[in-house]
Amino acid sequence: MNITKRLTQVFTVALIVLTVVFSGCERADRMIPGAPVRYGTPFPPDFVEITIGIAVALTGEYAEPYGLPMQRGLDLAREELKAEFMKIIFVAVDAQSTVEGGVAAVQQLVDQGVPAIVGIGISTHFKDAAPIAQENGVIAFSPLSSAAGLSSIGEYVFRTGLATNLLNPRGVRVTHEKLGYTKAAVIYDAADTYSTSSNEEITKALAGLGVEIIAVETFETGDSDFSAQLTNIRDLAPEAVFLSALTPEMLQILIQGRASGIPETVHFIVPDLGRDQVQQAGAAAEGTIGLANWSKTSQTPGNAAFVANYQAKYGIDPEPWAAQAYATLYILADAIESAESTDAAAIRDVLAQTQDFPTILGNFSFDPNGEAMYDPVVLIVKDGALQAFE
Repeated sequence: MNITKRLTQVFTVALIVLTVVFSGCERADRMIPGAPVRYGTPFPPDFVEITIGIAVALTGEYAEPYGLPMQRGLDLAREELKAEFMKIIFVAVDAQSTVEGGVAAVQQLVDQGVPAIVGIGISTHFKDAAPIAQENGVIAFSPLSSAAGLSSIGEYVFRTGLATNLLNPRGVRVTHEKLGYTKAAVIYDAADTYSTSSNEEITKALAGLGVEIIAVETFETGDSDFSAQLTNIRDLAPEAVFLSALTPEMLQILIQGRASGIPETVHFIVPDLGRDQVQQAGAAAEGTIGLANWSKTSQTPGNAAFVANYQAKYGIDPEPWAAQAYATLYILADAIESAESTDAAAIRDVLAQTQDFPTILGNFSFDPNGEAMYDPVVLIVKDGALQAFE
Protein backbone atom coordinates (compact mmCIF):
# COMPACT_ATOMS: atom_id res chain seq x y z
CA MET A 1 0.00 0.00 0.00
CA ASN A 2 1.21 3.54 -0.79
CA ILE A 3 2.81 4.91 2.39
CA THR A 4 1.16 8.33 1.93
CA LYS A 5 -2.26 6.74 1.59
CA ARG A 6 -1.61 4.55 4.62
CA LEU A 7 -0.56 7.52 6.78
CA THR A 8 -3.64 9.43 5.65
CA GLN A 9 -5.89 6.57 6.78
CA VAL A 10 -4.13 6.32 10.14
CA PHE A 11 -4.43 10.08 10.68
CA THR A 12 -8.12 9.99 9.80
CA VAL A 13 -8.85 7.19 12.27
CA ALA A 14 -6.88 8.98 14.99
CA LEU A 15 -8.77 12.20 14.34
CA ILE A 16 -12.12 10.41 14.63
CA VAL A 17 -11.08 8.79 17.93
CA LEU A 18 -9.87 12.10 19.35
CA THR A 19 -13.08 13.82 18.28
CA VAL A 20 -15.18 11.21 20.08
CA VAL A 21 -13.02 11.32 23.22
CA PHE A 22 -12.95 15.12 23.51
CA SER A 23 -16.63 15.35 22.69
CA GLY A 24 -17.42 13.00 25.57
CA CYS A 25 -15.07 14.89 27.91
CA GLU A 26 -16.69 18.21 27.04
CA ARG A 27 -20.16 16.84 27.75
CA ALA A 28 -19.07 15.44 31.11
CA ASP A 29 -17.27 18.67 32.04
CA ARG A 30 -20.21 20.92 31.45
CA MET A 31 -22.49 18.60 33.39
CA ILE A 32 -20.41 19.32 36.51
CA PRO A 33 -21.29 22.63 38.22
CA GLY A 34 -18.36 25.00 38.20
CA ALA A 35 -16.51 23.19 35.40
CA PRO A 36 -15.33 25.32 32.46
CA VAL A 37 -17.74 25.46 29.54
CA ARG A 38 -16.00 24.25 26.39
CA TYR A 39 -18.49 23.69 23.63
CA GLY A 40 -20.18 25.23 20.64
CA THR A 41 -23.87 24.71 19.87
CA PRO A 42 -24.75 21.40 21.55
CA PHE A 43 -28.08 20.99 19.73
CA PRO A 44 -29.43 21.75 16.28
CA PRO A 45 -30.79 25.32 16.15
CA ASP A 46 -34.39 24.22 16.62
CA PHE A 47 -33.61 21.97 19.62
CA VAL A 48 -33.40 24.39 22.52
CA GLU A 49 -35.87 23.23 25.15
CA ILE A 50 -37.69 20.21 26.51
CA THR A 51 -40.70 19.79 28.81
CA ILE A 52 -40.37 17.32 31.68
CA GLY A 53 -43.10 16.13 34.04
CA ILE A 54 -42.49 16.45 37.78
CA ALA A 55 -44.53 14.34 40.20
CA VAL A 56 -43.49 14.88 43.82
CA ALA A 57 -45.47 15.14 47.05
CA LEU A 58 -46.09 18.84 47.69
CA THR A 59 -48.77 18.16 50.30
CA GLY A 60 -49.37 15.41 52.84
CA GLU A 61 -47.07 13.59 55.27
CA TYR A 62 -44.30 12.89 52.74
CA ALA A 63 -44.03 16.45 51.42
CA GLU A 64 -41.65 17.86 54.01
CA PRO A 65 -39.33 14.86 54.40
CA TYR A 66 -39.18 13.85 50.72
CA GLY A 67 -41.22 15.84 48.18
CA LEU A 68 -40.10 19.39 48.92
CA PRO A 69 -36.38 18.52 49.10
CA MET A 70 -36.73 16.76 45.74
CA GLN A 71 -38.42 19.84 44.30
CA ARG A 72 -35.61 22.06 45.58
CA GLY A 73 -32.93 19.83 44.12
CA LEU A 74 -34.68 19.71 40.75
CA ASP A 75 -35.17 23.49 40.64
CA LEU A 76 -31.50 24.14 41.38
CA ALA A 77 -30.35 21.69 38.70
CA ARG A 78 -32.74 23.23 36.16
CA GLU A 79 -31.35 26.71 36.84
CA GLU A 80 -27.78 25.53 36.35
CA LEU A 81 -28.60 23.61 33.18
CA LYS A 82 -30.43 26.57 31.70
CA ALA A 83 -27.48 28.85 32.42
CA GLU A 84 -25.14 26.47 30.64
CA PHE A 85 -26.85 24.87 27.69
CA MET A 86 -30.38 23.47 28.09
CA LYS A 87 -33.77 24.97 28.82
CA ILE A 88 -35.97 22.53 30.72
CA ILE A 89 -39.62 23.36 31.34
CA PHE A 90 -41.27 21.67 34.30
CA VAL A 91 -44.91 20.62 34.35
CA ALA A 92 -45.46 19.81 38.02
CA VAL A 93 -48.31 17.82 39.56
CA ASP A 94 -48.70 17.20 43.29
CA ALA A 95 -48.42 13.48 44.08
CA GLN A 96 -50.18 14.18 47.40
CA SER A 97 -48.23 11.65 49.51
CA THR A 98 -50.57 8.79 48.54
CA VAL A 99 -50.64 5.89 46.11
CA GLU A 100 -53.75 7.35 44.50
CA GLY A 101 -52.12 10.77 44.21
CA GLY A 102 -49.01 9.33 42.61
CA VAL A 103 -51.02 7.31 40.10
CA ALA A 104 -53.19 10.32 39.22
CA ALA A 105 -50.14 12.59 38.85
CA VAL A 106 -48.38 10.22 36.47
CA GLN A 107 -51.56 9.69 34.44
CA GLN A 108 -52.11 13.44 34.16
CA LEU A 109 -48.54 14.00 32.96
CA VAL A 110 -48.77 11.13 30.48
CA ASP A 111 -51.96 12.67 29.10
CA GLN A 112 -50.09 15.96 28.62
CA GLY A 113 -47.57 14.20 26.40
CA VAL A 114 -44.35 14.70 28.34
CA PRO A 115 -41.50 12.35 27.30
CA ALA A 116 -40.24 11.84 30.86
CA ILE A 117 -41.56 12.08 34.41
CA VAL A 118 -39.24 12.64 37.37
CA GLY A 119 -40.48 11.97 40.87
CA ILE A 120 -42.62 9.50 42.90
CA GLY A 121 -40.13 8.85 45.67
CA ILE A 122 -41.99 6.32 47.82
CA SER A 123 -41.55 2.75 46.55
CA THR A 124 -45.11 1.72 47.46
CA HIS A 125 -46.39 4.59 45.28
CA PHE A 126 -43.85 4.08 42.47
CA LYS A 127 -44.79 0.41 42.18
CA ASP A 128 -48.33 1.38 41.13
CA ALA A 129 -47.55 4.59 39.23
CA ALA A 130 -44.56 3.55 37.11
CA PRO A 131 -46.48 0.94 35.05
CA ILE A 132 -48.69 3.75 33.69
CA ALA A 133 -45.65 5.50 32.26
CA GLN A 134 -44.25 2.21 30.99
CA GLU A 135 -47.46 1.27 29.19
CA ASN A 136 -47.53 4.67 27.47
CA GLY A 137 -43.89 4.78 26.45
CA VAL A 138 -42.95 7.58 28.87
CA ILE A 139 -39.78 7.55 30.99
CA ALA A 140 -40.46 7.19 34.73
CA PHE A 141 -37.34 8.29 36.62
CA SER A 142 -37.52 8.15 40.42
CA PRO A 143 -34.82 9.96 42.39
CA LEU A 144 -35.58 8.07 45.63
CA SER A 145 -37.50 4.82 45.20
CA SER A 146 -35.20 1.96 46.21
CA ALA A 147 -37.17 -1.24 46.87
CA ALA A 148 -35.36 -4.06 45.10
CA GLY A 149 -36.55 -5.00 41.63
CA LEU A 150 -38.86 -2.11 40.74
CA SER A 151 -36.78 -1.06 37.73
CA SER A 152 -37.74 -4.39 36.16
CA ILE A 153 -41.25 -2.97 35.64
CA GLY A 154 -40.04 -2.08 32.16
CA GLU A 155 -37.45 -0.48 29.93
CA TYR A 156 -38.84 3.03 30.53
CA VAL A 157 -38.35 2.78 34.31
CA PHE A 158 -35.19 4.14 35.96
CA ARG A 159 -34.12 5.05 39.47
CA THR A 160 -31.32 7.13 40.99
CA GLY A 161 -31.38 5.70 44.51
CA LEU A 162 -29.39 2.53 45.12
CA ALA A 163 -31.73 -0.45 45.37
CA THR A 164 -31.91 -2.11 48.77
CA ASN A 165 -30.15 -5.22 47.45
CA LEU A 166 -27.15 -3.02 46.57
CA LEU A 167 -27.08 -0.52 49.47
CA ASN A 168 -27.97 -2.68 52.47
CA PRO A 169 -25.57 -5.62 52.08
CA ARG A 170 -22.60 -3.26 51.90
CA GLY A 171 -23.81 -1.37 54.96
CA VAL A 172 -24.23 -4.59 56.91
CA ARG A 173 -20.77 -5.75 55.90
CA VAL A 174 -19.07 -2.46 56.81
CA THR A 175 -20.78 -2.14 60.19
CA HIS A 176 -20.19 -5.79 61.05
CA GLU A 177 -16.49 -5.52 60.27
CA LYS A 178 -16.10 -2.55 62.61
CA LEU A 179 -18.56 -3.39 65.40
CA GLY A 180 -18.31 -7.18 65.40
CA TYR A 181 -21.90 -7.79 66.51
CA THR A 182 -23.03 -11.43 66.69
CA LYS A 183 -26.69 -10.92 67.72
CA ALA A 184 -29.06 -8.46 66.05
CA ALA A 185 -32.70 -7.40 66.06
CA VAL A 186 -34.70 -6.15 63.09
CA ILE A 187 -37.81 -3.97 63.10
CA TYR A 188 -39.61 -2.88 59.95
CA ASP A 189 -42.85 -1.59 58.43
CA ALA A 190 -44.65 -4.66 57.11
CA ALA A 191 -47.11 -2.50 55.13
CA ASP A 192 -44.51 -0.53 53.16
CA THR A 193 -42.85 -1.86 49.99
CA TYR A 194 -39.52 -0.15 50.61
CA SER A 195 -39.31 -1.20 54.26
CA THR A 196 -40.10 -4.85 53.62
CA SER A 197 -37.54 -4.95 50.79
CA SER A 198 -34.95 -3.23 52.99
CA ASN A 199 -35.50 -5.69 55.82
CA GLU A 200 -35.34 -8.68 53.49
CA GLU A 201 -31.91 -7.59 52.20
CA ILE A 202 -30.64 -6.86 55.71
CA THR A 203 -31.80 -10.26 56.92
CA LYS A 204 -30.05 -12.06 54.06
CA ALA A 205 -26.85 -10.10 54.61
CA LEU A 206 -26.84 -10.84 58.36
CA ALA A 207 -27.40 -14.53 57.72
CA GLY A 208 -24.51 -14.57 55.27
CA LEU A 209 -22.22 -13.20 57.97
CA GLY A 210 -23.41 -15.69 60.57
CA VAL A 211 -25.13 -13.04 62.70
CA GLU A 212 -28.00 -14.43 64.78
CA ILE A 213 -31.27 -12.53 64.46
CA ILE A 214 -32.78 -12.81 67.92
CA ALA A 215 -35.80 -10.52 67.41
CA VAL A 216 -38.02 -9.75 64.42
CA GLU A 217 -40.56 -7.01 65.09
CA THR A 218 -43.05 -5.43 62.69
CA PHE A 219 -45.45 -2.50 62.58
CA GLU A 220 -47.57 -0.78 59.92
CA THR A 221 -47.52 2.62 58.29
CA GLY A 222 -49.34 5.11 60.51
CA ASP A 223 -48.57 3.36 63.82
CA SER A 224 -47.33 5.66 66.56
CA ASP A 225 -46.83 3.43 69.62
CA PHE A 226 -43.93 1.00 69.32
CA SER A 227 -43.43 0.30 73.01
CA ALA A 228 -44.31 -3.41 72.84
CA GLN A 229 -41.87 -4.11 69.99
CA LEU A 230 -39.07 -2.04 71.51
CA THR A 231 -39.51 -3.54 74.98
CA ASN A 232 -39.18 -7.00 73.49
CA ILE A 233 -36.03 -5.97 71.64
CA ARG A 234 -34.57 -4.45 74.81
CA ASP A 235 -35.26 -7.56 76.87
CA LEU A 236 -33.56 -9.83 74.32
CA ALA A 237 -30.41 -7.67 74.44
CA PRO A 238 -29.21 -7.55 70.82
CA GLU A 239 -25.88 -5.94 69.94
CA ALA A 240 -27.36 -3.98 67.01
CA VAL A 241 -30.88 -3.01 65.88
CA PHE A 242 -31.68 -2.66 62.18
CA LEU A 243 -34.60 -0.34 61.42
CA SER A 244 -36.36 -0.15 58.02
CA ALA A 245 -39.04 2.57 57.85
CA LEU A 246 -40.09 5.83 56.28
CA THR A 247 -39.50 9.09 58.14
CA PRO A 248 -42.64 9.39 60.36
CA GLU A 249 -42.25 5.95 61.92
CA MET A 250 -38.44 6.04 61.83
CA LEU A 251 -38.35 9.13 64.04
CA GLN A 252 -40.69 7.72 66.65
CA ILE A 253 -38.85 4.40 66.84
CA LEU A 254 -35.51 6.12 67.41
CA ILE A 255 -37.01 8.35 70.11
CA GLN A 256 -39.06 5.61 71.78
CA GLY A 257 -36.21 3.12 71.45
CA ARG A 258 -33.90 5.08 73.71
CA ALA A 259 -36.77 5.95 76.05
CA SER A 260 -37.58 2.23 76.37
CA GLY A 261 -34.13 1.54 77.75
CA ILE A 262 -32.25 0.22 74.74
CA PRO A 263 -28.74 1.34 75.72
CA GLU A 264 -26.67 3.79 73.68
CA THR A 265 -24.02 1.10 73.24
CA VAL A 266 -26.50 -0.72 70.98
CA HIS A 267 -26.47 1.06 67.62
CA PHE A 268 -29.59 1.56 65.58
CA ILE A 269 -28.57 0.95 61.95
CA VAL A 270 -30.93 2.71 59.55
CA PRO A 271 -30.89 2.71 55.73
CA ASP A 272 -31.64 6.13 54.17
CA LEU A 273 -31.09 8.13 57.34
CA GLY A 274 -30.87 11.86 56.54
CA ARG A 275 -29.97 15.14 58.22
CA ASP A 276 -33.56 16.15 58.89
CA GLN A 277 -34.38 12.88 60.63
CA VAL A 278 -31.29 13.27 62.81
CA GLN A 279 -32.24 16.82 63.79
CA GLN A 280 -35.83 15.90 64.56
CA ALA A 281 -34.88 12.84 66.63
CA GLY A 282 -32.46 14.98 68.62
CA ALA A 283 -30.41 13.24 71.31
CA ALA A 284 -32.12 9.92 70.56
CA ALA A 285 -30.33 9.80 67.19
CA GLU A 286 -26.84 9.97 68.73
CA GLY A 287 -24.82 6.92 67.71
CA THR A 288 -27.28 5.89 65.00
CA ILE A 289 -25.60 4.57 61.85
CA GLY A 290 -27.03 5.51 58.47
CA LEU A 291 -26.63 3.68 55.17
CA ALA A 292 -26.81 6.36 52.51
CA ASN A 293 -26.50 7.27 48.85
CA TRP A 294 -24.87 10.65 49.40
CA SER A 295 -22.95 12.70 51.93
CA LYS A 296 -22.44 16.44 52.20
CA THR A 297 -18.71 15.85 52.64
CA SER A 298 -18.20 13.42 49.76
CA GLN A 299 -15.37 14.32 47.39
CA THR A 300 -17.48 13.55 44.33
CA PRO A 301 -17.57 15.63 41.12
CA GLY A 302 -19.31 18.97 41.74
CA ASN A 303 -20.44 18.12 45.27
CA ALA A 304 -18.81 21.08 47.00
CA ALA A 305 -20.35 23.46 44.44
CA PHE A 306 -23.76 21.81 44.85
CA VAL A 307 -23.66 22.18 48.64
CA ALA A 308 -22.58 25.83 48.39
CA ASN A 309 -25.18 26.69 45.75
CA TYR A 310 -27.94 24.94 47.66
CA GLN A 311 -27.05 26.76 50.87
CA ALA A 312 -26.97 30.08 49.02
CA LYS A 313 -30.34 29.51 47.37
CA TYR A 314 -32.31 27.95 50.22
CA GLY A 315 -30.41 28.94 53.36
CA ILE A 316 -30.10 25.32 54.56
CA ASP A 317 -27.82 22.33 54.03
CA PRO A 318 -29.01 20.04 51.25
CA GLU A 319 -31.01 16.95 52.18
CA PRO A 320 -29.97 13.63 50.60
CA TRP A 321 -33.26 13.56 48.68
CA ALA A 322 -32.45 16.97 47.19
CA ALA A 323 -29.03 15.67 46.17
CA GLN A 324 -30.50 12.59 44.50
CA ALA A 325 -33.10 14.66 42.63
CA TYR A 326 -30.42 17.14 41.55
CA ALA A 327 -28.28 14.31 40.18
CA THR A 328 -31.33 12.78 38.47
CA LEU A 329 -31.93 15.85 36.33
CA TYR A 330 -28.27 16.03 35.31
CA ILE A 331 -28.30 12.35 34.33
CA LEU A 332 -31.50 12.83 32.32
CA ALA A 333 -30.17 16.01 30.68
CA ASP A 334 -27.03 14.18 29.58
CA ALA A 335 -29.17 11.51 27.92
CA ILE A 336 -31.33 14.14 26.20
CA GLU A 337 -28.24 15.90 24.86
CA SER A 338 -26.67 12.67 23.64
CA ALA A 339 -29.92 11.55 21.99
CA GLU A 340 -30.36 14.99 20.34
CA SER A 341 -34.06 14.32 20.54
CA THR A 342 -37.11 14.99 22.68
CA ASP A 343 -38.55 11.59 21.80
CA ALA A 344 -39.02 9.36 24.85
CA ALA A 345 -37.78 6.20 23.13
CA ALA A 346 -34.64 7.91 21.86
CA ILE A 347 -33.88 9.36 25.30
CA ARG A 348 -34.60 6.01 26.95
CA ASP A 349 -32.15 4.18 24.68
CA VAL A 350 -29.34 6.58 25.54
CA LEU A 351 -30.25 6.79 29.24
CA ALA A 352 -30.02 3.01 29.57
CA GLN A 353 -26.43 3.16 28.31
CA THR A 354 -25.27 5.64 30.98
CA GLN A 355 -21.87 4.51 32.26
CA ASP A 356 -19.47 6.25 34.67
CA PHE A 357 -21.20 9.60 34.32
CA PRO A 358 -19.75 12.05 36.90
CA THR A 359 -22.36 13.20 39.42
CA ILE A 360 -22.43 14.43 43.00
CA LEU A 361 -23.32 10.85 43.96
CA GLY A 362 -20.15 9.58 42.31
CA ASN A 363 -19.51 8.01 38.92
CA PHE A 364 -23.00 6.87 37.95
CA SER A 365 -24.01 3.91 35.79
CA PHE A 366 -27.12 1.88 35.05
CA ASP A 367 -27.00 -1.89 35.06
CA PRO A 368 -28.94 -3.83 32.36
CA ASN A 369 -32.09 -3.67 34.53
CA GLY A 370 -32.02 0.12 34.90
CA GLU A 371 -30.73 -0.02 38.48
CA ALA A 372 -28.33 2.69 39.66
CA MET A 373 -24.72 1.72 40.30
CA TYR A 374 -22.27 3.84 42.33
CA ASP A 375 -20.52 3.71 45.70
CA PRO A 376 -22.76 4.09 48.78
CA VAL A 377 -21.65 5.72 52.02
CA VAL A 378 -21.97 4.74 55.68
CA LEU A 379 -22.45 7.53 58.23
CA ILE A 380 -22.79 7.79 62.02
CA VAL A 381 -24.42 10.47 64.16
CA LYS A 382 -21.83 12.16 66.35
CA ASP A 383 -22.51 15.35 68.29
CA GLY A 384 -25.84 15.67 66.53
CA ALA A 385 -24.44 15.50 62.98
CA LEU A 386 -23.87 12.81 60.37
CA GLN A 387 -20.18 12.00 59.98
CA ALA A 388 -18.19 9.37 58.09
CA PHE A 389 -18.37 5.98 59.82
CA GLU A 390 -15.52 4.20 58.09
